[in-house]
Amino acid sequence: MTRTVGIEEEYLLVQGTSPFLAAVGEQVVAVAIENGEGQFEHELKQEQAEIGTAPHRDIRALAEELRARRTALARAADSLGVRLLASGTSPLDEQTSTTIDRRYERMSDVYGRLAKMQLTCGLHVHVAIGSQAEGVAVLDRIRGWLPVVAALSSNSPFFAGQETEYASYRSVLWGQWPTAGATDPFGTVEAYEQARADLITAGAALDEGMIYFDARLSARYPTVEVRVCDVCADVADAPVLAALIRALVSTAATQAAAGAPVPPIRGELMRAAKWRAARFGIEGELVDPIERRLLPAGEIIDGMLEAVAPALRETGDEAFVRDGLERIRDQGTGARLQREAYAAHGITGVVDAIAERTVG
Repeated sequence: MTRTVGIEEEYLLVQGTSPFLAAVGEQVVAVAIENGEGQFEHELKQEQAEIGTAPHRDIRALAEELRARRTALARAADSLGVRLLASGTSPLDEQTSTTIDRRYERMSDVYGRLAKMQLTCGLHVHVAIGSQAEGVAVLDRIRGWLPVVAALSSNSPFFAGQETEYASYRSVLWGQWPTAGATDPFGTVEAYEQARADLITAGAALDEGMIYFDARLSARYPTVEVRVCDVCADVADAPVLAALIRALVSTAATQAAAGAPVPPIRGELMRAAKWRAARFGIEGELVDPIERRLLPAGEIIDGMLEAVAPALRETGDEAFVRDGLERIRDQGTGARLQREAYAAHGITGVVDAIAERTVG
């Protein structure tokens, strides 16, 4: 049976007539909810808003809902004189306001400047699993491909008005959280739960919601939640990545059921692979998780596609994903869009380009 897949996305809010962030997340969300159906939520910072889709088996239906949700949130923002930006980091100032919420306030108290200045926007993909045991088996087997997926979403080269020289600076900033990043293989549900409990006991996380692994068992849904991606500038890219991630999950589950061993990738190499993906995106060389050496990003993407091709064919998504990835490779990710806009028109040009692409 085809697994369901759903998407959560976070966005920045920018004043419509001036290059400044707008601390109106709760108001924008309230307007969007009042205007119609859909999952709209505030975020840690008032300069952000979030959407979520329903779970879908048909990836094209997911794409349609995502476009509708982005459009609805953009209209709500526009009614308040604000623009919606799908960017992993803010190309503008870094002044932020924490949303009034007891949990968020406690995060600020415990984690200090890390929480006070945190303003990043990601794409989270939820893929259904049959059990927690299957989910842990999947987490252990997809970890090597996650840096490649992250590179395909890279959309945060600017931070606070400066070129960072990273394709995904969001990955760097988000990696400062003590629970963020790649994990070692867990092996069993019990080991996963113990690792999660230990991090909370150690004060690295206040609760289950702050277990920020690159991929985790969702605390709310019977899903594996992949969290490595920047929010995509182009609304058409996220469903492609969602379909690809679903294929990775299905492939890993099939391998686990057949007794295939977990690929022995050390944590040090995982950190190196994640750094390469953040630094260069798909414009340079990445770490091949099988060969364990640098190869052109295009070759590694082709290898990943070959590995998941049977799963893509099973869901009818092979052409959709191949065509979508070819488009991303040809036109570049959001990182290239932002840099080209900056070269032509400076930071205000970056904001204009992202705002236009966000809803297509």
